[in-house]
This record gives sequence, C-alpha cells and structure tokens, in this order.
Amino acid sequence: MDPSWAQETFTPYGVSHWVLLGAAAVGAVLLVRAGRRQRGTRSEVLFARAFALLLGLFALAMQVYRVLPSQWDIGVSLPLHLSDLTWVVAVYALWTRRWWAHSLTYYWGLTLNPQAMLTPALDAPGFPHVDFVDFWVQHTLVVWAAIYLTWGLGLRPGWRALATAVLVTVAWGVLVFGFNSVTGTNYGFLNAKPDNPSLLDVMGPWPWYLAVEFAVGVAAWALITWPWTRAARPTTSAN
Repeated sequence: MDPSWAQETFTPYGVSHWVLLGAAAVGAVLLVRAGRRQRGTRSEVLFARAFALLLGLFALAMQVYRVLPSQWDIGVSLPLHLSDLTWVVAVYALWTRRWWAHSLTYYWGLTLNPQAMLTPALDAPGFPHVDFVDFWVQHTLVVWAAIYLTWGLGLRPGWRALATAVLVTVAWGVLVFGFNSVTGTNYGFLNAKPDNPSLLDVMGPWPWYLAVEFAVGVAAWALITWPWTRAARPTTSAN
C-alpha cells in the first residue's frame, strides 16, 4: 500500500496530516527558544526580517501562481480570505514589530490558522502538489510568526489590541460579504459553509452561524488576551 504522502488526494487525519501537525508543533518550540535567545540583540532584527522575507516571498509566489491563466478561478484565485490578509500583516509585524500588526497576527494567526490546519478545506492531491504545499507552508509559517513574536520576542497583546482586531475583522467581513454577494463567490465562507467538516457545522445554518462564529471568536480572543493583562510587566509591542 502506498504511504499517505503518495495518496492522490489529501486525507484529513491520515499519516501526512499528523506528521505536518507534529512538525508545526516542534518548529514552534524551536522558534520560541530562538526568539528568547535573540531578544535585544542584532540577530533579533536580522532573523525576524529574514523570516518576514521567507513568508512574504513564498506567499507572493503562490499568489502569482493563482492568477495565471491556467489557474484562474474567481472563486479561489483572489487574496480575499482572511488567511491572505493574515500573512500580509504577519510579514509587516515581523519586519517592524508594530503593536497593531502583531495584534492582528496574534489573534488571526493563533485561532483561524490552527482551525484551518485541524479541519483543512483542502480538496487537492497530497505532497508535492502545489496546492498542498501552499496551504501547509503558508498556514504554518503564519502560526510560527505569531508564536515567535509573542513567546519568543516578548510582544504582548492587550485590550486595545483586541478591539483593533475586532474592528478590522468586521470591516473585512462586510467588504468580502458584499463582494461574494455580487460575484457568487464564497471567500471567508461568509455566504455558505465549506463542503468539508468544520466547526461551522455545529453553529447552525446560514446566516446564524456567522453571528455564532463572531461571538465565539471574540470570546476566544478575550480569553487569550486576559492572561497578558494580568502579567506584571508592561506591554513590549513596538509602537
């Protein structure tokens, strides 16, 4: 029997899925250790910016690939998913360590990306197909960026960061919902649930699952903000 890596279609919770999740966890631990050693040194800036270039160049290359005539599909080729916006702010956060960019990377990268990785909406061949590589590399690098900035370099979110993330997310949702309604697309799964099993399945029918998703998301973001506000040391995010 062929190994999971050689299967024609990616299988959730197959061998390859577990290997990828394990590799993401190990990489996160290593990045935290590296970030803590680099704090306050020149290598902190160099490493963070190299990380930003790696993520940015990879994501840009994949975006160029998506808009090639052979790949073009208005329903999937445009960078309108929240994950597309996430990698952009993650690159900026790594390069500048601005508080607002870190905030968006923290909230989006540590809730939306892990959910996508645990229940991937990936109807594509496995490794080394470009769709497989794109999905896993981009989602993993963004999660790593959020973890590296927060637990490695010591940037901290707060209630202002949470409010910023909520406002920007709502603005994105309104704009993309309008685009979906006009074009018949479903970016962000704002106009219909994905075909694959996901957490949205337990949140009711459309449009009610949007309200439930928003409430659960804000509650989750508040929960991962509260421990930092209890800490004695001040916020260290760059202004």
